Amino acid sequence: MTVTEERQDTMLAARRAMIDSQLRPSGVNESWVLDAMLSTPREDYVPETMRAAAYIDRAIPLGNGRMLAAPLVQGRLLAESRPSLDDKALLVGDGSGYLAALLRPLVGSLEVIDPSGAGASGEGGYTLLVIDGAIEVLPDALADRLSENGRVATGQVLRGVTRLAVGRKVAGKIALLPLSEMGIPVLPEFAAPKRWSF
Repeated sequence: MTVTEERQDTMLAARRAMIDSQLRPSGVNESWVLDAMLSTPREDYVPETMRAAAYIDRAIPLGNGRMLAAPLVQGRLLAESRPSLDDKALLVGDGSGYLAALLRPLVGSLEVIDPSGAGASGEGGYTLLVIDGAIEVLPDALADRLSENGRVATGQVLRGVTRLAVGRKVAGKIALLPLSEMGIPVLPEFAAPKRWSF
């Protein structure tokens, strides 16, 4: 066995351990989520120096203030977004990142925008919006890109605590329902405006 083959076997074992010790015990049991995460090498989406830690159960720094969320966060986000091949999906995150690689084969089409550009207006008609991180506020320009009855899956910051949240656009408005507390990397681009207080 070559060094490369041995490394691939080690990483495959780490992916299986991630599924058995992190995802399944925490309620991520959808076969399509587990298949996607088993077949997508997470180590390819982290800096070279972090490859050995690609499957740890915490966020990994990617540089420039960005983080790769823990496997459980992305597994739950994927499961709660319930993607289908009928979806025209918009991902706020890294187009060449791990979540994009997981989501792309599960939807009809996928556009990815960087968080820094999420406040700008753009093409609409999306049926699914997935935000790879926790937000305090959802910009109107981003909400406007979602079609009526379109779905949202994101992290949400409520009183300093991050939670997984889902929502739907109804009568032109999006309301997010917090599901569970999770350690989700916060996206500073979605911070609420600071208010003056005593």
